[in-house]
Amino acid sequence: MITRYSRPEAVAIWSQETKYSIWFEIEAHAAAKMAELGVIPHDAAKAIWAKGKDVVWNADRIDEIERTTKHDVIAFLTHVSETVGEEARFLHQGMTSSDVLDTCFAVQLARSTDLLLGGVDRLLAAIETRAKEHKYTVTVGRSHGIHAEPVTFGLKLAGYHAEFQRARKRLVTAREEIATCAISGAVGTFANVDPAVEVYVAEKMGLQVEPVSTQVIPRDRHAAYFAALGVVASSIERLATEIRHLQRTEVLEAEEFFDKGQKGSSAMPHKRNPILTENLTGLARLVRSAVTPAMENVALWHERDISHSSVERGIGPDATIHLDFALHRMAGVIERLNIYPENMQKNLDRLGGLVFSQRVMLALTQAGISREDAYAAVQENAMKVWRGEGRFIDFLKADERVTLPDADLEALFDLGYHTKHVDTVFDRVFGAA
Repeated sequence: MITRYSRPEAVAIWSQETKYSIWFEIEAHAAAKMAELGVIPHDAAKAIWAKGKDVVWNADRIDEIERTTKHDVIAFLTHVSETVGEEARFLHQGMTSSDVLDTCFAVQLARSTDLLLGGVDRLLAAIETRAKEHKYTVTVGRSHGIHAEPVTFGLKLAGYHAEFQRARKRLVTAREEIATCAISGAVGTFANVDPAVEVYVAEKMGLQVEPVSTQVIPRDRHAAYFAALGVVASSIERLATEIRHLQRTEVLEAEEFFDKGQKGSSAMPHKRNPILTENLTGLARLVRSAVTPAMENVALWHERDISHSSVERGIGPDATIHLDFALHRMAGVIERLNIYPENMQKNLDRLGGLVFSQRVMLALTQAGISREDAYAAVQENAMKVWRGEGRFIDFLKADERVTLPDADLEALFDLGYHTKHVDTVFDRVFGAA
């Protein structure tokens, strides 16, 4: 995790202090249920909670112990014993390390997802505001990077809003799938821990019970989770790439906000670069880099191995923290985005009306000309415009194959024709007004 690309709220979830606090909660809740079941003394369970609930566990001391034990959970339990005292001997009865590690990981991922959902909500709000602001701001649509037909800037943004609505649903589903608890003991048989303990801990930690844990929670859940994060990151990249293209000097239809005192280049004082959206493109790559190792973690040996552990210690915090940062950065870009309708109109006019070529062709077919002949007539005149020889409408009027009256021909060059269903699309995306 790179501090430069992180928010404190997201980092805190993955701190050593938070992790050990969650570990203690899992152990203490398990002890409370075991006391209720008569496995350990009630007084011991109460003392464990009373003595440990407000402790900030000493990560340095735990690391010191682990250098001898070579086992992080044992090192933690040893430190708890040093702090809580004799009652700590009743902790971890019948449990295995994965019960603590996997359940904690589920809590951290669930809490991280709550932050991600907040980021998506901020981004959705920003996109909706700007989309409605430019609902009828006409701009050129592009396919293959080349002028196609007119759209509106609001429609462009509406498409991204719909995409991030789907992103939100994916994150909700991913959270639901990842938020499971396993307190099933060695190889997952509950031989030494009652299933009721698992149910109790799951409820206390805000999780669901894992139906079958083979000493570990099955990693298909985690694979699906990180895949969902990768898709959301790709949606961020798509929007970031659109803004980068629109900010090019030759286009300049939209531009990242340029703050007072900001510098664009150490060498060229005139530069205003799309640095935020370029950064977001890179962050999307970082988030997606977690997907393949998460997939490879699914195939563990038998009931458990730890080949997944080192991977998850990295991708858990890295992917969630970077995506959280990216969502808020993207929202900030949209909130402050400079939008230039006059440049959109200028670019729309650059090809002298060629963007209306399809409508002309269709009108010719409706006037009785074959589609092949209509296409040929329109394309030949369009190519003259590409070569800079004149205006499209003038060439069409002079072409005897184009049998439409001049007034009818001119009526085909109407931007309103291309915006007549904007309300329909907006109602689909944002709901009826």
